[in-house]
Amino acid sequence: MQHMDTAGKEIFRFKEQHWHLLPERAIFWEEEKTLILSDLHLGKSAHFRKAGIAVPAGIMQEDLFRLQQLITRFLPVRIIIVGDMFHSRHNNEVQYFKIWRGQFSHIRFDLVLGNHDIMEEEIYSELQLDVHDTLTIRDIHFVHEPCEDSNGYRYTFSGHLHPGVVMAGPAKQRLRLPCFYFGQHCGILPAFGDFTGLATLNPSPGETVFVIAGKSIIQTH
Repeated sequence: MQHMDTAGKEIFRFKEQHWHLLPERAIFWEEEKTLILSDLHLGKSAHFRKAGIAVPAGIMQEDLFRLQQLITRFLPVRIIIVGDMFHSRHNNEVQYFKIWRGQFSHIRFDLVLGNHDIMEEEIYSELQLDVHDTLTIRDIHFVHEPCEDSNGYRYTFSGHLHPGVVMAGPAKQRLRLPCFYFGQHCGILPAFGDFTGLATLNPSPGETVFVIAGKSIIQTH
């Protein structure tokens, strides 16, 4: 197994590009000076509270603070969200994001629509988000739901599944941890939002998986 330097000194070189795989559950694409993340599900906690389900406050603020730290560290010119940036319709957490977004009006935000991104078009415009069904940059394709083949692109990144793998330890310990998955044609990003679950993957031979274990990135396949 390979441990990656969380300070970003060791970079995953893949498809002729350089990708910083970050324990904060995002990727920094060096050539494009772009942060890539997926599945924030902003507004999900407010949606649950409105339905009478007790959910701790502050989850969304912590997610945005983590993103803010990455922006300060990498100084991206662009941020790509590969779907499910929001969880439901407009609520006060969306308004909070609008205020937060004002700090970074110089950064382009591209949202590839996911199945939970169901707000009206004018709201995305008010939030200064460029919205796409799919997005292609340098033959790298971004779409929310995972693909099965190349579709003619060099590579495709998706989200949606909130991928994780089971790690076995001594004394029969078993942990499910989030991961970055790189298949032959398609990669799947971990969910950036903390208020999300995990879907267990069973990688095939030849597929590459990087597990996020605290502040470490560990290559397991």
